[in-house]
Amino acid sequence: MNGGSAAAGKCSDVLILGGGSGGYACALRAAQLGLSVTLVEADKLGGTCLHRGCIPTKALLRAAEVADTTRNARSFGVSATYDGIDLAAVYAYRETVVKRLYQGLRGLLTRDSITVVTGTGQLTNELTVTVDGLRYAGNSVVLATGSRPRVPAGIALGSRIVTSDQALDLDAVPQSAIVLGGGVIGIEFASLWASFGADVTIVEALPRILAAEDPWSSKQVTKALRARGITVRTDARVAAATEDGEGVRVTFADGEIRTADVLLVAVGRAPRIDGLSEVGIGIENGCVATDERLRTTTAGVYAVGDLVAGPQLAHRGFQHGMFVADEIAGNAPVPIPDDLIPRVVYSHPEVASVGLTENAARDRYSNATVLVYDLAGNGKSQILRTGGGVKVVRAGDSGPVVGVHLVGDRVGESIGEAQLSVAWEALPEEIAAFVHAHPSQNEALGEAMLALAGRPLHTHR
Repeated sequence: MNGGSAAAGKCSDVLILGGGSGGYACALRAAQLGLSVTLVEADKLGGTCLHRGCIPTKALLRAAEVADTTRNARSFGVSATYDGIDLAAVYAYRETVVKRLYQGLRGLLTRDSITVVTGTGQLTNELTVTVDGLRYAGNSVVLATGSRPRVPAGIALGSRIVTSDQALDLDAVPQSAIVLGGGVIGIEFASLWASFGADVTIVEALPRILAAEDPWSSKQVTKALRARGITVRTDARVAAATEDGEGVRVTFADGEIRTADVLLVAVGRAPRIDGLSEVGIGIENGCVATDERLRTTTAGVYAVGDLVAGPQLAHRGFQHGMFVADEIAGNAPVPIPDDLIPRVVYSHPEVASVGLTENAARDRYSNATVLVYDLAGNGKSQILRTGGGVKVVRAGDSGPVVGVHLVGDRVGESIGEAQLSVAWEALPEEIAAFVHAHPSQNEALGEAMLALAGRPLHTHR
């Protein structure tokens, strides 16, 4: 424990419970602003994102991309031999990435104004956290305890029925897998396991996968996943799941039974709110209740990241943490609405979006104009051999761009310009004046804006 005993009885300007994305971002920003900080973390700094989420899963997805490229090398005129997946070597590559980032983060948090306390903390009253019998106080407290995988009632985890946490460390690539849940986590694991050679079935209770995305995006990615041999079942509910030494047995509500080597339970994540209501923190629908300035129902206590209702994204946690630090320092930061936070699913193909869906835009503005540009007309996409498209939504007939939705390999790299377009309420005519590099996938967004502005270059009016 770094500075634990010395900190007993000490009051910091900011006391943070949780060292994940939201917690450490808050600590770094608060220190930049000249505030003293105590940061309490039960496990490793970086939290789920760095150790069990964003970074390790994207490293696996990169390995999956390499596997697909190697397997299909001859179609590019390159001689290569694909001998399967060496999972131990894949894990070693993943851990080098995680370790390097972890070391860098620990270095960033090594400064005189930040005290890092290792141990399980518990909010014991409004502005006090207890860790291993020691009490730490703060003029302000920031709750940043993150989330854990949800497990439906009636499903017991085991060696073959796993959440994303356990799926990261399987000792072998499953020959067959059933993925329960068609959200971001489920789609990404289904994609990488299929690239590693598994027979994958996605089971989603709702009418479509990626239900939070625009229906056009869901349709595009469903078609692409099925073309890869992944079975996608929607409007399907699981009644029971059991495992034995041979595999898992999944019984559907309609009586159908399917078997597989592994069942991944990926039905979302639950905020870690244990013990908070007992000390007066308001809870609504399983999340910490906050106002738009992330203040909880208890004066001086804030909540950030996955604790707060909305998209559970690491970069949302970063933004929340920085926002609260500025708020505590009296800088009156401007809140960023959740619909202006970009979203990316790093599957093959990728799905990226920012702003409103078409339906949400029509609800908000009573009318919306939509244009879809097919990646078949984009040179770089043809070089990459990826399909998909760009969908742009504008308010009414002549309003600003309020939503951008992209499907295709590597389209996540174009979400930055899309975010600026939506957040700055740009008109398609304004963005159409910008020059986009050729050949690039970013050019597809430019082409969509040109067409929406009434001056298409590579498409017919």
